[in-house]
This record gives sequence, structure tokens and C-alpha cells, in this order.
Amino acid sequence: MQGGASIPASPMTSQQIPNLLKLVGTPRDGALLRFSLGSEYLKNSDIEQAIAHLGAAVEKDPGYSAAWKLLGRALGESGRNGEALAAYRRGIEVAQGKGDRQAAKEMAVFARRLEKALASSGESGARS
Repeated sequence: MQGGASIPASPMTSQQIPNLLKLVGTPRDGALLRFSLGSEYLKNSDIEQAIAHLGAAVEKDPGYSAAWKLLGRALGESGRNGEALAAYRRGIEVAQGKGDRQAAKEMAVFARRLEKALASSGESGARS
């Protein structure tokens, strides 16, 4: 174990998270690592950590459509619907550019739901 409080102790913390965190800042720290961390944090309902790592994933690889999709979901779950919509729209562009029709279609569905939620109730919590 390292000194300091890098992650809070929680019974819901995935056993994978500490192992993945050991790789942050090493040569293996890339989009896939950050996507994996974001996914694990999202599974464990640590939305803010999920957003941070998924945001890092798309910074490291802006062409990672799966990371854009999961980032949109995490932002939506946190109530940041405008940001979620922007992430989905960027993810759709990326997926279309790569010919990933299925990912583009899925994100388009989520984006339309957010657009409707934003139009009807402002920044209320929409779920994807």
C-alpha cells in the first residue's frame, strides 16, 4: 500500500480499482486504462471519479467512441445533462468517422432523450 489517501475505503470499491490505479502515471497510463477505471467507478456509483477518468480517456484518445459513450452516461447520471449531450454528440461524430454505426446509433438515442429532457424541463435529471 502507498501512503496517503489515494482512494477512500469503501465496501463497494471494486477489487480491480486499486490495481488499475497503480498504473496511473506509468508508461501504461493510456486511454484504455482510464476507460477501465471510469467503467469500474461507474459500476460502483462513484460518478465523479468515473467522469474524471473517462474525461482523461477521451483526452488521451479523442477517437475512442466507447469512452465518449460512457462519459455521456456518467455525466447524465450526475445531472450534467448539457455536458452529457455534448459528449454524446462528439462520440457520434467519432463513431461515424470510424464507421462504427452501432455506437453512433446508441449514442444518438441517448442524445435524443437528453434533448427532449432539456427542452421540456431545463436541466432536470434525465437518465440514459
